Amino acid sequence: MRKSQLIAAESVACLNSALARLRDIWEEIGIPEDQRLQRIDAVKQHVNFLLTRMIEEEEGLRERLLKSIDVCRKELNTLCTELRLPPFEEEEDTTILQLEKDLRTRVEVMLKQKKERVQELKLLKERDQELCDILCSTPYHVDCTSVPSLEELNQFRKHLSELSAEKEKRETEFKSTKKQIVLCMEELDRLPDTSFERDVVCEEDEAFCLSKENLAALQQLLFQLEEQKMKNEVLCEELRAKIAELWERLQIPEEERNYIADYMTGSNGKTIKALQEEVDRLEELKLQNIKQVIEMIRIELSSYWDKCFYSAEQRHAFQSFYNEDHSEDLLCLHDAEINRIKQYYEVHKELFEGVHKWEENWRLFLQFDKKATDPNRFTNRGGNLLKEEKQRAKLQKMLPKLEEELKIRIAAWEQEQDQEFFVNGKKFMDYVAEQWESFHQDKEKEKQDRLLKKNRQLEEEMFFGSVPKTPNKRRVLGPNTPSKSRKLNGTCISSSSNSTMRSAFGGTMCHSPVSRPPICGSKPGLPIRTPTRGLCNPQTKRLERNKENMSQLNGTAMSARTFKSHKI
Repeated sequence: MRKSQLIAAESVACLNSALARLRDIWEEIGIPEDQRLQRIDAVKQHVNFLLTRMIEEEEGLRERLLKSIDVCRKELNTLCTELRLPPFEEEEDTTILQLEKDLRTRVEVMLKQKKERVQELKLLKERDQELCDILCSTPYHVDCTSVPSLEELNQFRKHLSELSAEKEKRETEFKSTKKQIVLCMEELDRLPDTSFERDVVCEEDEAFCLSKENLAALQQLLFQLEEQKMKNEVLCEELRAKIAELWERLQIPEEERNYIADYMTGSNGKTIKALQEEVDRLEELKLQNIKQVIEMIRIELSSYWDKCFYSAEQRHAFQSFYNEDHSEDLLCLHDAEINRIKQYYEVHKELFEGVHKWEENWRLFLQFDKKATDPNRFTNRGGNLLKEEKQRAKLQKMLPKLEEELKIRIAAWEQEQDQEFFVNGKKFMDYVAEQWESFHQDKEKEKQDRLLKKNRQLEEEMFFGSVPKTPNKRRVLGPNTPSKSRKLNGTCISSSSNSTMRSAFGGTMCHSPVSRPPICGSKPGLPIRTPTRGLCNPQTKRLERNKENMSQLNGTAMSARTFKSHKI
């Protein structure tokens, strides 16, 4: 049994016990029966009234609970709709009291969520309005008449996060750009002119509207200032270059140059003014020393002509170079020409440097080639010969590569510029081919000269005999020593001929005192002709030379034998 049934049974037992006790009291008192019935009826009515009231109260409680359930259900449905949540599902087999409690609790939770969402939406809108005022952008659109959903709140938070990041980015960009603008204005000695410039430079950073338009205008202002700064720098560099050029032309002393040394850096207005004044002063001084200036320009012009490999025709094209009437017009012509040739050199600088490099290597190649034919190079010590040979071999490999590289670069340049590239009035490859041709011709000429010299030497040896390489020692006759001479077969032989005979038998060929027969068996009475290359081949020459030497030996031997027999 339930506890409530037990309690009810106990209540009935208590009521019966109370009635029995009342009856005992009434009987002990002696209350008549009719009064007892009245009193029992009063007890019954009192208990009945009490129970009836209790029943009514409990029924009222039930009605209130049911009414609260209906109200909570309606409110829950409304909240679920506003909060965009699924409907509340009631548990089955639950009592009225538990159901009412569950519904009421759920309503309280959902009301709290609604309040929190509305409050968060309010804070998000305030933050959004603050950022929009700073960034000058449109506020985020959200329906304020309804409760925002969790997805809408998340999207709003994400939007504010992106907006905050954009604000930080624009603030960083603004501060950096503002710093650069202030520096540029200081370098340009410029004050803010417009209201926008004053807002940027003079006002606080927080007061500046970080809109896209303002940042674009800020970048445009910085671009204009940097462009003006760049123009000032270029102008200052041009003025400084002009000053340095005039200093060199006018031979300005170092003490006078130091007067403007403080303005040789920087590009502010004060510097530009000082440089321009110096240029004007030097220009006036140039007009006063016009002859000296023209001569200096001509020296510089000649230097640039050499750098640009100008031919004689190209140099003579500028007739004013040879004009000795030093006037201001002539100076202007020279200034124009030097500026033109400088621009021409700058446009072709890379090619000219490549050609110059080739010429330097070519010059070294010729020097090493010349040293290769020098016999004295074998006396060098310290490994110079090996170093020279390595450098010479390196140049032989480098020159063709450099020529091919220059050929490609010049071809590309000619196609781009739509004009031809000349070196000393000729195309570069023609110029290179001419140098190589000249080199080969010189080598061939040297070869022919050596061959001709050798042939002449052979002819001289054939005609006169070979020249002794190491002369033998001879006895020197004193001034008081008489020379002994005897006649053998009608030939006068002096005592000095002994040395000739000794040298002949000793292996050294000298002129014999015996007369030699004519060469090539010439008949007596005919003129003697010197053999030429066309008449005798090298083998014939060697045979004739051997015959001549044998005749000399035979003549010398015969003279010696005659001398000995006469003495005996």
